[in-house]
Amino acid sequence: MTIYNQILDTPIGQLEVRASSDALLSVYFVEHVQKISSNQITSLAVNQLQEYFTGDRKVFDVPTEASGTEFQEKVWAQLILIEYGATRSYQDIASSLSNAKAVRAVGSANGRNPLSIIVPCHRVIGANGNISGYAGGVTRKEWLLRHEGAI
Repeated sequence: MTIYNQILDTPIGQLEVRASSDALLSVYFVEHVQKISSNQITSLAVNQLQEYFTGDRKVFDVPTEASGTEFQEKVWAQLILIEYGATRSYQDIASSLSNAKAVRAVGSANGRNPLSIIVPCHRVIGANGNISGYAGGVTRKEWLLRHEGAI
């Protein structure tokens, strides 16, 4: 399978968007620019992310294909349900999966989300309202939540 990629400069760093010929595979903050080989999916994702950063997009509709364990995929499906400008706690997500004791497992699955921003793992916060744990860094998570008006 050929993997395509594209880089997007954002107010909080560079994002690398990676896709197959059919779907978006990952969106990660990166420090170093990789070789660029874009396609229609990467271009669509970059366009939608640009609209997000300018405040013109709240929902993404680029085709995605994130692979993980069955539990991770269930968590990621719950993340997509968190509306723009809203937050939920790790406990809320665990409870929505009918497994209130799975808070740490939810945190782990959240941290392995390959589709940053598109699948809004940044909208998950501690039950006490603390902002913690984000693969892109807590400063970026705070920025994203402020950008959406959630804090």
